[in-house]
This record gives sequence, structure tokens and C-alpha cells, in this order.
Amino acid sequence: MKKVLIMGCGRLGSRLASLLDAAGHSVTVLDVDVFSFRRLLPNYKGKALVGNGVDVESLKKAGIQEADVFVAVTQGDNRNIMAAQIAKHIFNVPQVICRIYDPLRQEFFQTLGLETLSPTTIIADILKKRLES
Repeated sequence: MKKVLIMGCGRLGSRLASLLDAAGHSVTVLDVDVFSFRRLLPNYKGKALVGNGVDVESLKKAGIQEADVFVAVTQGDNRNIMAAQIAKHIFNVPQVICRIYDPLRQEFFQTLGLETLSPTTIIADILKKRLES
């Protein structure tokens, strides 16, 4: 069982939180908007906290000091990048994953050591393969 802290409870964050919770992991979701927690499934047993993922005190309240994994999946690339850097370099979270929409920025921050994913690149690659088959 891993202790997972997810920043962002949109469609992706809520889905990931529910999947990891159902798999038996200890999950905490952090979001600036309490209304976003409505997306969590009714059987979600993890924590849902209102807070800003680039604020050190909010991260501490969410348990980042004990986290095995930090995932930044808000709608904002800058916020995700900043929070991921804080998790990795200040709190030394063992695994930090950051969603970045902009493919160029995703590549740049990957070269700086962040584990990044770009849905833009992933979907473009999938579409290209389908169109070529």
C-alpha cells in the first residue's frame, strides 16, 4: 500500500483517486475548490482536503511528509510544475508525477528530472497510429 497525494480533483484526479483507493492505497486529494470533490465516487474512503498544492502548509496538512507518491493533475501547467518541484526537492517524495499539457514544456521539465506526462503528446501519438493503420 502506498500513501498517495493527488493535487487536483478534476476528471483525472478524481478518477485516479477512486481507482487507487479501490486498489487499497491510502489516498488524499487536495484541491482549491470544495465543489470539485463531488466527482469522487460515493465509496471513496480517502481524504479530500481544500488547499493550494503550491502552499507548503497546505501540503503538510495533506500529509506530503509521509507520501510515497505525489501526482499533480490540475488544469494549470505552471501550478503542476511548481507543486511537483516542491514535492520532489523540498519534501523528497520518492515518486512525483506531473501532468503538463504543453509538449515543449513537458520535454523541458522532463530533462530537468521531473516525471512528466503530456496528454497532448499521448493522444496525438494514438491518433497518428490509428490514422496510419
